[in-house]
Amino acid sequence: MSAPGHRLGLLYAVLGAVGFSFKAILIKLAYPYGVDAVTLLALRMAMALPFFILLGWQDARTQTRPPLSLRDYGWMLGLGFSGYYMASYLDFAGLQYISAGLERLILFAYPTLVVVFSALFLKKPITGRALVSIALCYSGIGLAVAHDFEVAGDMQSIIIGGLLVFGSAVSYALYLMGNGQAVVRLGAARVTAWASGAACLFCLIQFALTRPLASLAQPTPVLLLGAAMAIFSTVLPVWMVSEAMRRLGAARVSLIGTLGPVITLFLGWLILAEPLGIYQLAGGALVLAGVMWVGKKG
Repeated sequence: MSAPGHRLGLLYAVLGAVGFSFKAILIKLAYPYGVDAVTLLALRMAMALPFFILLGWQDARTQTRPPLSLRDYGWMLGLGFSGYYMASYLDFAGLQYISAGLERLILFAYPTLVVVFSALFLKKPITGRALVSIALCYSGIGLAVAHDFEVAGDMQSIIIGGLLVFGSAVSYALYLMGNGQAVVRLGAARVTAWASGAACLFCLIQFALTRPLASLAQPTPVLLLGAAMAIFSTVLPVWMVSEAMRRLGAARVSLIGTLGPVITLFLGWLILAEPLGIYQLAGGALVLAGVMWVGKKG
């Protein structure tokens, strides 16, 4: 990998983390209007689907690639189900119970899960650099959100929301492993278009089976928040993360994604008035140190 390509991969990974991190803020802003997780997720994916169709069409028009095999179609459906349907639904559901900051703590178990799953299933060794990065990042994440456990109050909500979000982390880690393998063979745009398009359809099918169509008639702020989630926290970061994984690999990108809790903690404080103190700031510094360490080439 050339130095410019490596730097571009790092930029994509960081911008993808920013986009995904803002999603939790947008979700928390929408819930006071009375929308539920299934309906909000359907709005997000319905608005994102045309962009993924356009991405797939553009890739097919400009790239000469062999047609997808039945195995490839199955692979895309599996990635869509695990990564941007199941992971998204469990995350949306969990945010009904816990704060955005606590959600980031639990969700960002996924980088360590990717490293561990890669070692178990793909026989990829866990390097010393990865171990140091994990130690720095997760020490920082734990320190940054420790205060949330003290102020959350309702232990039952913490347990329910925490389990839902941890399930999201597991599902997303499995997606990253599969995506990293598929992108190298099929291309980032093609994988993004097909897998994410499949996820959109899964979400819309769930909505159609469990909610009346009239539920989509939401207040204007909810529709605007759904559009922001579709563009800035779905379409753009999905593509950026796929491109970053093509250049850097799934394990490194997932560790760079630990910028997410720092971003979400700051935005939660700024927009949602969630607590932010010295422990959160010190934890953020450790996370940044871990990200810089794993992002260093060599």
